[in-house]
Amino acid sequence: MKISIALQTDKTAAEYIALAQLINQYDFDVVSVYCDAPFHPSYGPLLLMAPHITRARLGPAAVPPTRIHPIDIAAQTALLADVAQGGVYIGLARGAWLADHGITDSSIQTIREAAAVIRYLLAGGSDGYEGQIFRLAPHVRPPYPTPLEPIPLLIGSWGRKLCALAGEIADEVKVGGSANPAIVPVIRSYIAEGSARSVGIVLGAVTVVDEDRDLARAAARRSVALYLPVVAPLDPTVQVEPELVSRLQKLVEANDLESAMRLISDELLQCFAFAGNPADVIEHALSLHAKGVARVEFGTPHGLSSAHGINLIGEKVIPALRSAI
Repeated sequence: MKISIALQTDKTAAEYIALAQLINQYDFDVVSVYCDAPFHPSYGPLLLMAPHITRARLGPAAVPPTRIHPIDIAAQTALLADVAQGGVYIGLARGAWLADHGITDSSIQTIREAAAVIRYLLAGGSDGYEGQIFRLAPHVRPPYPTPLEPIPLLIGSWGRKLCALAGEIADEVKVGGSANPAIVPVIRSYIAEGSARSVGIVLGAVTVVDEDRDLARAAARRSVALYLPVVAPLDPTVQVEPELVSRLQKLVEANDLESAMRLISDELLQCFAFAGNPADVIEHALSLHAKGVARVEFGTPHGLSSAHGINLIGEKVIPALRSAI
């Protein structure tokens, strides 16, 4: 099981650089940034961080093609690949919260064609592309240097149809906002509907690590409250009353996170976050490894302060996971 860390794109340029320098001190396999609306799109932060990360692979988890056009995803990926010392990956997803910002949701066909356009351009294609949604004229060619090697593709999804598509065309599926071991066989069965080939399953979620587990879990509840109305209804292994989801949504929209967090039970928190002291997080991550998760991704905010959380993950969690695995 590989270990990665993910950052929300709500920082200053100096903060991205400082966090990249801190992360680089530890043995992470992958460093991801989100592409949630209305935060910074992924590639600016990734390009700021790339010169300071020498080992880990970099990528966005994940970009909706209706927010960033595939020709721009390809171009920015090529530029990132030129400076990323540990390699890059591409992450595509349908996206969340897009309607709130007047952006159309991506269909399954949009994801399929976006992946094809990106791969066409990064491979230096010159024959054109004619899809139902995207089109490139035969004379359209990438005017920038392209990577020498194919770049891995991740698709973010909880759904049967998009996971099946990932089984056809992707290297990884990320279940964003989940830390639930029970979802793993479900996602694996969805992937198998598209292909019998091996596709890695990635689980990533809100992470808060601190020596004081009670403080860590309280902070995680506050962060999870933002995401739970979106992700909880997507998990078929978790029973959440629609009334609870509706109440959470209204409290989040009113920015009353203190009230929202009080609605999140210990059982729900365990399914949708990594939270507690280092021993808690180690045990939780190992439960995912036992289910065959290919990569676990520790997401924002990492700790009561991001730097302290990253230090604990790097110094306590990663060595223990490496040793156990």
